[in-house]
Amino acid sequence: MNETTTRQPAPVDKTRTLYLVCGLLLLFILGFDLAIPLGVAMGVFYVVPVLITLWAPRKSFTLAVAVSATILTLACFFYKPPAGELWKVIFNRSISVFVIWVTAILGLQRKTAVEKREEAVQEREQALEEVKILRGSLPICSYCKKIRNDTGAWTQMEAYIRDHSEAEFSHGLCPDCAKKVYQELLEGKEPEEVY
Repeated sequence: MNETTTRQPAPVDKTRTLYLVCGLLLLFILGFDLAIPLGVAMGVFYVVPVLITLWAPRKSFTLAVAVSATILTLACFFYKPPAGELWKVIFNRSISVFVIWVTAILGLQRKTAVEKREEAVQEREQALEEVKILRGSLPICSYCKKIRNDTGAWTQMEAYIRDHSEAEFSHGLCPDCAKKVYQELLEGKEPEEVY
């Protein structure tokens, strides 16, 4: 049978593509911002690349794009002559910077919360995998109480249960067995094995 395998893109390729897309978006928004009057709050569109960076594996990339978006928003203010009332231009640019940073901070907080939740789920799954539970029927000798394991060997019940669960044993005598064993000792007989 002839099998063809498809090449799945590596995470590094996806990350590079993400970096490239964010860089191109920053440049596109900058060009658009330079083409329109200064009074328009064009910097708000920088939120799009900031949101896209949340798919990147490194949180520092989100911060780098937020810093770059802030610099580009402020650079347009100083590069282009003000159109209209200066206070409106400053107000619109301030809103843009504020929205960029609120988006970056809230996005990073959400990303951190999701990562912690995924980590907790993985720890829970790992803990569930480590839990040993005895299930099914166990072949046990009716006389000596040894258990036959998967390989067919007979092992003491305590050893089998200890190896297949998290239980530990401590030994003692129940009142019936103690009465029988000590009675035989008092009568001078060799005690029988109690099973």
